[in-house]
Order: sequence, then C-alpha cells, then structure tokens
Amino acid sequence: MKVKIVNRSPWPLPSYQTAGSAGMDLRAHLDAPISLHPLQRRLIPTGLFIELPQGFEAQIRPRSGLSIRKGLTLVNTPGTIDSDYRGEIRLIVVNLSDEPQTIEPGDRIAQMVIARYERIEWREVEALADSTRGDRGFGSTGVKG
Repeated sequence: MKVKIVNRSPWPLPSYQTAGSAGMDLRAHLDAPISLHPLQRRLIPTGLFIELPQGFEAQIRPRSGLSIRKGLTLVNTPGTIDSDYRGEIRLIVVNLSDEPQTIEPGDRIAQMVIARYERIEWREVEALADSTRGDRGFGSTGVKG
C-alpha cells in the first residue's frame, strides 16, 4: 500500500527496522535537546504529515527499549491517527522514571503501526447471547494456571 507523506524534518522517513517489524520508528523533530523531569509530559513534534486511505488508521505506540531504559513512554497509547487527519503527527511523551531524561533531536521515541479497521452499525437488543465467560472480568482467569 502506498501512503502519501510530507516530511518537514531533516530525518529520514519512518521505516521498518527488520523484515518482521510491524511498526516504524518516529523521530523527535526538535531544534535542541529537551529535558523531561520525573512525571513531566511534553508534546513532541515529528515533522510528519500523512494521508491514510479510508479504512486505515495509524496506531502510535511506545518503544519498549526506551520505556525500560529511560522510563519514557506515551500518555495515550495506543494513540490513533484517523484517515481524515492532516495535521502533524505529535507525540505526548511522559517521563515515568525517577530522574530527568533528555530527548535529543532525531531520537526515535515512538513507533507507528498502520492498521485496517472496520466501521460498525449498532443493533440495539434487549439481551446478549450467553458465553462460557459471561460477565467475569478483571482477574477472573487468575495469575497461574
């Protein structure tokens, strides 16, 4: 699938790092390094604008290595970029570590997965079909097993 993209950053276009990668890394489009104090969050620009086909979304997710090494993650994850959004992709990054963390220009700070989705129509009913799980929710399947 071909997707239109505008890149206003000096960094290369997002790309898959391995043959089996589902996500493409997104880079910080910054003029200078920024520091985030513990629990501080910042909106980080990427310089990227995309035009997705109808029926597709871009899911924005944290990078696991950055989360475990630096405690940097995304506040709303996965974030969704709808097919009709034409603004800049920006990332809400939060520092969950106990010390300040620095983001450098060009750092890979999130990943983007393109996914197909279905639109639904609600059919309002009085009751739902039974299932073996029923209404058992949080923790109902246990920890060990």
